Amino acid sequence: MIAQTANSTASGFPQINPDICIVNYYTNSGKLGLHQDKDESESSLTKGLPFISISIGDTAEFMFGDTRDKDQATKINLESGDVLILGGESRLLFHGVSHVKTDTAPGWLKEETGIRPGRINLTFRQY
Repeated sequence: MIAQTANSTASGFPQINPDICIVNYYTNSGKLGLHQDKDESESSLTKGLPFISISIGDTAEFMFGDTRDKDQATKINLESGDVLILGGESRLLFHGVSHVKTDTAPGWLKEETGIRPGRINLTFRQY
């Protein structure tokens, strides 16, 4: 599984056996406010087990930080194929998507799959 391969390749994160996959689709006007992912078991959160996020499609401006203040959040671009892992001390960072950058998906992806404009995000977790 791609999530386990990504997890084992990253250093410093506990290994997980994902049993949850959340699929989010963002239209070109899609966004997601700063939040924390805290729906897993208390044991999973206490151990700092990571979640693994895989981006497909258009680029998204991803933001993260210690608070819900979007003006203080660090912002990075997550492009199609990027994998983001938040675990350990970073597990409970606030994070979200400020916007999707239109027409940035790789040409081959659009041609071979007919993917719709926007972004798909797969988030793997262990409950």
